[in-house]
Amino acid sequence: MFPLHQRNAMPCKPHPWGAPPWTVDFRPAPRALPDLVDFAIVGGGFTGLSAAAWLRRFAPGRSVLVLESASLGNGASGRTGGMALAETAAGPLPGLGDVLAGYKKILRAFRIDSRLTLPGVWELCRSAPATKGSGSAGKHSPICWNDSGELKVVRRVPGGTVDPGKVLAGLARAAENAGAWIVEHAEVRALDFLNPLRLRVRRNLRGRKHSKEIRAAQVLLATNAFSLELSDLRTAAVPKLTFALATAPLSAAQRKAIGLSSRHPFYTIDFPYLWGRLLESNGVIFGAGLVPPYAGPPSRFPIGNRSTKNGAHDLRRYDVRRGEPAARLRWLESRVRHLHPALASVRITHRWGGPILLTDKMRPIFRRHPRSKQVMLLAGYNGHGVALSVYLGKWAAQALLARRSLPRWPLPG
Repeated sequence: MFPLHQRNAMPCKPHPWGAPPWTVDFRPAPRALPDLVDFAIVGGGFTGLSAAAWLRRFAPGRSVLVLESASLGNGASGRTGGMALAETAAGPLPGLGDVLAGYKKILRAFRIDSRLTLPGVWELCRSAPATKGSGSAGKHSPICWNDSGELKVVRRVPGGTVDPGKVLAGLARAAENAGAWIVEHAEVRALDFLNPLRLRVRRNLRGRKHSKEIRAAQVLLATNAFSLELSDLRTAAVPKLTFALATAPLSAAQRKAIGLSSRHPFYTIDFPYLWGRLLESNGVIFGAGLVPPYAGPPSRFPIGNRSTKNGAHDLRRYDVRRGEPAARLRWLESRVRHLHPALASVRITHRWGGPILLTDKMRPIFRRHPRSKQVMLLAGYNGHGVALSVYLGKWAAQALLARRSLPRWPLPG
């Protein structure tokens, strides 16, 4: 084992998707890629790291390898707004259980200082009256914003906020401390469905690319919108880039004026969509807007763990400072400034984007790969992944060890 120490997480080179107000203060210990493992996990986000930590806790004698194509936090998990929601985007699915209670237990089990608070989440709407018995909302809405109509609170639902950077770092530490190997800049270019499975990996180490074949008894594909070809989800899910911005800290008077003194996060239940939350600094995150994958000339970037060809879709072609993503962020900023006079001149400190994977009827995909029962797929949270992905990561570990059956949720399509 290499000695563990705190490692800075954010790369020096600016990311074309911008920087969220989170940091991941962890870098995995440097390691050579192994030839053979019991479990290979593709994707070092919430799902993959949770599964890795639980696999090593449940089965300490089995080898676990996490392959992350970039750096921890550079994908969807590190670019979320940090809103922890109950259930799935499709609602309560059979056998799901209590997501938030399970999430809290996992964070507690791994001693992760996540800054989790669960005051409830406000649902906002532009026309419906407030729902009786909805806690602090009741018949009186603390929010009254101008956004394509009068935007008010209509209901409070379970949920809250968390620091995504601290959760990612905490899960990674837990996994590495338990003996899992986490390797960054190790991109899975292909998966051969043999026995054992073969992963063809290209590793970018100090600017030099090295290729390696790794054999694995089982594989968990816990990746995001870049993995559709690898996971055979090209017809089952749609990747898009979504956007958020954060403001400078607001005064107590400003927070009271806009109705966020109670620190409830919020999202709209009608369109145009808007969501947001207060930060510990008293700045506010607002998020909205989607851009479909770029479709144009062949990209020099890999997508779906293979090079794009014939104008294939590629989210990585986008830069939030240019083109349609920049226009989406300007549109979002204009909306924020017109919500309430207290926000008219607020300073914007962060602008960023992140991938989101949308599925049929908003249901997550949690099943075996159609080409091999030794390969599991877990993806497509539709914006509800902050708590759900960590919670299902534990379930995936149990299923890989044959300790729990997979859910019988309807398949997409």
